[in-house]
Amino acid sequence: MLDRRLERLERELMLVARCSVLTPRDRKGHGTAAQEGGEPPGPAAAAEARTEPCTPTRLDRSGYLLLSRLDAEGAMSIGQLADALQLDVSTVNRQTGALLRAGLVERIPDPDGGLARKLRVTAQGADRMAAERTCRQTDLSRLLESWPPEDVARLEDVLTRFNREVERQEGRAWPREPGEAGRPPE
Repeated sequence: MLDRRLERLERELMLVARCSVLTPRDRKGHGTAAQEGGEPPGPAAAAEARTEPCTPTRLDRSGYLLLSRLDAEGAMSIGQLADALQLDVSTVNRQTGALLRAGLVERIPDPDGGLARKLRVTAQGADRMAAERTCRQTDLSRLLESWPPEDVARLEDVLTRFNREVERQEGRAWPREPGEAGRPPE
C-alpha cells in the first residue's frame, strides 16, 4: 500500500513542478524579461497585471528563485548561492549573469571584507520580484478560488512541513519569516 501511495505522491509532485502558475514559461515567442534583459513593467502594466493574467516581463524560474534567496538572506557570493540552491557554480554564474545584464542584481564588495564579490538585489530587481510574486499569488488565488479556506490552509501547512523536512534532511534551510505556517523542523 505504501509503495502505491508513494508512486502517486511522486507523480503529483512531478506535476506540481510543471505547473505554469508556479513556473512561467516562454509563450508565443515572448521570452521572460530576465532572459531578454527587458525593462520592468511600468505603473500602467503593474495595474493591468492585477486585473489581467500576468504574461509580459515575467521572471523565469531561476531568476525568481535567485532573487528570492538574495532578498531573504541578503548579499551572497555565487559560491554561496550555488551551495544554498545545490547547483553547480557555472550554472549559478550563467543565471546570475542574466540578472546582472537585466539590472536586477549588482555586484558589490563583500561587506565582511572577504575577497569574493557578492551579489545583491537592486531596487529594480526588488520591484520585479514583488511584481512576479503578486502575479504568482494572483494566479494561485484564481486556481484555488473554489477551495474552502480550510483546505488552502491545510495545503500551506502540509507543503511547509514537507519543505522543512527536505531542508532538515539536506541541512540547507530556506530563510523564513518568524511565525510562518507549518511546524518547525524537529
